[in-house]
Amino acid sequence: MSDLGKIDRAFFERHVAPNLGADRDDVAVGPTHGVDFGVLDIGGRALVTATDPLSILPALGLERAARFALDLVLADVAVSGVAPSHLSICFTLPEGMADDEFATVWETIHAECVDLGVSVVTGHTARYADVSHPWVGAATAMGVGDHDEIVRPDGARPGDLLLLTNGPAVESVGLLSTLFGDQLALPDDVIADAQDRLEEVFSVRDALTAAAAGPVRAMHDVTEGGLAGALNEMADGAGVRFAVDRAAVPMRPGVREVCDALAIDPWAATSCGSLLLAVDSTGVDTVRTALAARDTPVAEIGRVEATAGDGEVLVDGDRLEHPTVDPSWAAYATLTDESDP
Repeated sequence: MSDLGKIDRAFFERHVAPNLGADRDDVAVGPTHGVDFGVLDIGGRALVTATDPLSILPALGLERAARFALDLVLADVAVSGVAPSHLSICFTLPEGMADDEFATVWETIHAECVDLGVSVVTGHTARYADVSHPWVGAATAMGVGDHDEIVRPDGARPGDLLLLTNGPAVESVGLLSTLFGDQLALPDDVIADAQDRLEEVFSVRDALTAAAAGPVRAMHDVTEGGLAGALNEMADGAGVRFAVDRAAVPMRPGVREVCDALAIDPWAATSCGSLLLAVDSTGVDTVRTALAARDTPVAEIGRVEATAGDGEVLVDGDRLEHPTVDPSWAAYATLTDESDP
């Protein structure tokens, strides 16, 4: 198991997958490595659910930090194509977080939930000793829909085309340049471009827009492990080959420069806000038009091909492996150490 970030697939398959509690017939999609959500069958209807930690970074500004934390949770349901509708949320707050600071976080989450049609149904809030930012709790999002509406994570089919919104490493670059911009030996205009990437870390509305425009066969948010991880997880789940054109993969302004400065592979770095989609070829133009109407950059980066056995990802004909660790974790730790007096 890696020292930082999510547990790896080998640990999951050995220790987690065989030990999932009671075996129930109503679990339509259970825990699977690299899959964003689970699905329950409730009287013939699909309950899509996902759980994530809550990260609040005050240096981003409490309102933006709260929106980011919420979107990260809701996105794992939204990539199913079913709109998130309910939220269970638990805050384990640091002792030093003032009442007015938490009020700002909570009121921001409330306003965003109202706009998205999400209702908070239960939760827990308390302060505890030895808790510190950014990890201040966890939340579970839920959405209800029809089983045949679900965009399955293993749904990519030969002949589908691959679309990518935004591009690699927008989250990593946006966060690191905003938190530690004064430590990066880069021109001010490059830092400003990199910091603008934080406006692209919100993917819930993009996911629902793409699914409605469809037909979308599979969708994955490009989080830990980056684009390389998302490509491998989607291809492996469907047992197909992804053929990717490296030159077609977009790089947003500031991304390459910050990644080079920090010796980060942008394809391996977390990029919350970016979506990888496998789309039926008949629906590609419709999906691209719908996303463009939201001013969301989207590019066609490859295609889905048949293959024997496990899925694989080829980039310009060469095999792309799943990253063993997300390099943004080490970069964050190093920059944090350097910034401490």
